[in-house]
Formats: sequence, C-alpha cells, structure tokens
Amino acid sequence: MHKAPAPSGSWTSPITPEYLVGDGVSLGWPMADGADIYWTEGRPREQGREVIVRRSPDGRLTDVNPPSFDARTKAHEYGGGAYTVSGGIVYFANFADQRLYRVRAGSLPEALTDPGDVRFADFFVDGARSRIIAVREDHGTGDREAQTTLVEVPLTGGGHGRILSSGHDFYMAPRMSRDGQRLAWLSWDHSNMPWDGTELHVAPVIPDGSLGPSTMVAGGPEESVLQPVFADDGSLYFVSDRTGFWNLYRWDGETVTAVFPKDAEFAGPAWQFGDKTFAPALGGLAAIYEQDGRSHLIRITEAGVEEIPLPFSVMIGLDAVGSDRVVLLAGSGTEPAQMVLVEADGRFQVLKRARTSIPDPDYLSEPAAIRFPTGEGALAYAFYYAPKNPGFAPLEGERPPLIVFTHGGPTGASSPMLHLEVQFWTSRGFAVVDVNYRGSTGYGRAFRNALRGKWGVYDIEDTVAAARYLVARGLADAERLAIRGGSAGGYTTLAAVAFTDVFRAGASYFGVSDLGALARDTHKFESHYLDQMVGPWPEAEATYRARSPLFHLDRVKTPLLLLQGLDDHVVPPSQAERMVEALRERGVPVAYVPFEGEGHGFVRAANIMRALRAEYTFYTRIFNIPPADDPEPLDISNLS
Repeated sequence: MHKAPAPSGSWTSPITPEYLVGDGVSLGWPMADGADIYWTEGRPREQGREVIVRRSPDGRLTDVNPPSFDARTKAHEYGGGAYTVSGGIVYFANFADQRLYRVRAGSLPEALTDPGDVRFADFFVDGARSRIIAVREDHGTGDREAQTTLVEVPLTGGGHGRILSSGHDFYMAPRMSRDGQRLAWLSWDHSNMPWDGTELHVAPVIPDGSLGPSTMVAGGPEESVLQPVFADDGSLYFVSDRTGFWNLYRWDGETVTAVFPKDAEFAGPAWQFGDKTFAPALGGLAAIYEQDGRSHLIRITEAGVEEIPLPFSVMIGLDAVGSDRVVLLAGSGTEPAQMVLVEADGRFQVLKRARTSIPDPDYLSEPAAIRFPTGEGALAYAFYYAPKNPGFAPLEGERPPLIVFTHGGPTGASSPMLHLEVQFWTSRGFAVVDVNYRGSTGYGRAFRNALRGKWGVYDIEDTVAAARYLVARGLADAERLAIRGGSAGGYTTLAAVAFTDVFRAGASYFGVSDLGALARDTHKFESHYLDQMVGPWPEAEATYRARSPLFHLDRVKTPLLLLQGLDDHVVPPSQAERMVEALRERGVPVAYVPFEGEGHGFVRAANIMRALRAEYTFYTRIFNIPPADDPEPLDISNLS
C-alpha cells in the first residue's frame, strides 16, 4: 500500500474518540461461584455505571444489578472490592447511597444496611453465621478522619454492622479459613501506605462470632504484606516484599516459608480493595507474576513450578473456577483486556472482550520495552510506541512529535496492554513513550522506594531523560515534545513544565499544582502519603512549596491544557482553577476544560471523547499541525 507523505500528527485514522468508547467497557474483578463466573463492566455509555455480570456454564451472560444500581464503593475514594458472591447470591455496595445490598440475578436488590454516611468494601460471606464480614469506613463520627474498622453485617439486615476489630487507621482483606474457625486480615497505620508496611493478623472466631486475641503472622512498618488466602488444609498464603520483591509465602500456623522465591512481583500496589493475583487451583497454587514488564501464569505443586503458556503479556486479576480452571483478566500489546477461562494445560476460552472489535493491526503500534539512563547513574524504564499508519509516512527528514505519558500514583506503573488511547496518537503520527520512572511498581521494593522524599525530583528527571533518550536516537523532534498525565501524572506534567524547559506543551488531567494544599485537604487514605513522598507536613512546608508548580509560575512558559472533574474529592477543582487563573494573568497560553459530574477520573463517554478531542486540538494548535479531524472548540487564552 502506497504511503502518502504528510506532516506527523495530521494523519487520518479510524481510531477516533467515538471509536474508543463506542463498544468498549472496562473489565475487572473476576470471581467464581461454583461453575458460575462473575466480573464487573464499567460502561461509559451508561454514565460510567459498574455492572456485575454473571456467566452461567452454558455461556449465557446476565446483568446482576439492574440499571438503577451502580456497583461501586467510595471507600478509600478509589474503591475496589465492591462485590462478592456466595451460593448464587451477590452482595455489593451501591454507588449512590453506599449501602450494602444483596441480589440474585433477575431479582431486585435488597438493602442490608441502613442509610448513613458509611461505606463498605472487601466483603467475605460467613454463611455458617449468616453474616458478611467487611471493611467499614464511617464518615459520620464527627472526627476529622473517617473511622475504619472490620465489621459483621447480619444477613437479616439493618444497622451499620457490629465492630469485630478496630484501633488501626486502615483495614483490608478479611478472609476466613475454610472451617470458619479463624479470620485473617490486614491492617496498617499512618503514615504508611499499604505498599510501605502492613500487618497480617489471624484471630480465632469464638462461638458468638467475635474474635479472640490475634496473632501477627507477618509484616511491620517496612514490610508490605498483601492478599491473605486460606487453603483447604488450613494453611495461610500471602504475598510479602520482605526480600525486596512481592513474593508468595505460606504460614502453617507456626512457621512462615517462602513458596517460590524470585526477583519478580506477585502483586501490585493496593490502591483498591480486592486485588487477587493467586489462588489455590489447578492442583496446587495458580499465580501471576510480573518480571521485566511482562506477566506470567504459573502453577506451583509439590512436583515443582510450571509456567502455563498463554499469548498474553499482561495478566491482572485471577480466581479459581473449581479445582481445575482459573478465570483471569488478560491482554497484550495488540489484544484488549479480556476475561479468559484457562485450563491447566494452557487451553483457554475468551469469555468477554473489553471491545467487540479492534482496529486493523496495520494501525497498531506495538510497545517496545526500553530502559534508559537517568539522574545519579540510575536506570528507568518505559514502553515506546512508534508512529504507525498504513496510509501515511512522515515528510522527508521529519521526526515525529513525542508525547510523554506519566502514570498516576505516583506509586503505580505503566503496562504494555493495548491502550487505544495510545493508538489514537500513534496512528495520527505522534510517537508515545509511557514512562515507569523511579518509584514505579513492578521492579522491586528498592526501585519503588527510590521516590521516597523525591517526588517532584526523580519523576521529572526520568520523564525528561526518556524524552532526551528518544531525541538522541532520532525517534522524536526536540522542538515538539509534550508531556501529559492524570492525578500524580498530572502533577509530574505541571512540575516538568515549571522546573524544566524541555517540553513545548503539557496536558494535566486532574493534576496537583499545590502539594501543601493536597497534604492539608486530601482524603484519609492519602492524608499522610506525602509524608513519605515529600516530607512530614507541616515540618517540611518549605519543600512542599519549592516543588509546587503553583508557586513557580514565573518559570512557566510552556502552553498548558488542564482538564478537571468538578466532583473530584481527591484533587479538588481549586488545584486546577488557581493554576489557570494565574497563568492567564501572566500571559501564558492556557486552556481549561471542566467536567460536571466527574470525579477523579472520567467515566462518562461524552466526557472521555471531549477530553481527548480537546487534547488533540491543543497539540495541533501549539505545534502548528494541520488537524486530521474537525477540531474541538477550545479556548486557549494568550495564544496568538
């Protein structure tokens, strides 16, 4: 096929904003109940509603929660762990009122808790005692922070549950032994986050359902323990990073032993409740681990460790389906996220794809894993995507504009899953580099901890180093470098344009401009996060101010686009609005796009499309690129 020369960034592409949300859903939280399999679907066309879907053994799919119910919890603000299922009955938290409900497929949900300023998450059904054990986050105590506890909610309904354990700032993952005699859970306290240090406790369950004295099995302020799971024989499996990587361990009631020591990660950062990356299954233990940016599924038995070959580079959530199969969420650089049922020999069946169609492979740029030198002699990592379009080629001698993607968290990671948002850019002639800067997960605790005290330093150094690395290799135009990101990635975007002169454009999605305001005003889960990443507040106030873009606008000359949800309780709209007002007054080109009804992350189809169109319009105007599509109306102040 003949390729027509055209300016990079101006190539027409079938991967449009409408295509991105057209038939797509976000898949999550696979779970099995006997032979039935469940998962959640976030549906942009239904205003971002989360729907629990049941797949029966005959392949029939049924929506469990009816259209007026949205299965999401606000606990920790980031949610997760919003449903569980037992004996064909689904229990879930409803987004609008945060009450706990139960429902059978085809029936109307029935409330189990009373109205109130209370949130529930991470459920475990104790059928023998007719109750649900859950994490409760009580915002109605009158205290500055919500009170988090472990509670039991009777299946007869009413009230807000009876407290089983309290005294720690946070709780997660209550899990009961198969015989119902012991309960395990995780807890931790400020200023730790769950990837810094947690404690794994086990307590006997006494006849009235309350808990006896607990034993701390593992953990501490410098050991992150995650995902406790009891096996049939009563032993307790969990993940710990005590050796520098999140590895699997087993506790037999007396001794903790390593299951499969490896310089690899068997878990990720617990930003949400309910993560599950291993389960007793396939005649042993089925587990997902990540190494060098790629996921692997293994089976661990007494005979040894066997990798189960699958054509997926990314695997996320997992659950056992009976004793001989697992269901997991998987994808690759050319395949979207999909629910997959896997046999022990590697045979698999796709149960649901996040999209019913994907673009022609000729438009898909596959991720190339790169590592590059950065500050202080360190290395950082990224996935590079080259421009790709079967109908177009760059002008002679032209190097493409480059967009540097910065992930959120900042304790998070980029993955090589097929992201059509990335392909939107590469199919129009942009290059993309998705950076895993120091502090990202997937590379061990030392790499993750490198950002402690250095947020606003190392993340900027590494994004700049990635851009310069690609420019030096002729893969990007030094005069057309852009940086963009959401949340913590939005902060890195704003800081990079404030404290360096490398980028010529920036796009911040609900990013932080004032670190001090975030430390003072954010929600409980992250209220001491910055103590680790920046310094203790208010003792380190000078450092917070020194790294806050809002207070260094005299250094900002780079055009900026800020996109913000007006219902965001993690990074309030004032963070963006103060920045926009000040830049307008200073004469810096700036555009602001607010979204009614959106929180920390856009979930509605119309808003997802509008945001992407606005960002494309912004870059084409800043870089003087003829737009491939009809431009989104966008008011860029101070742009001549």
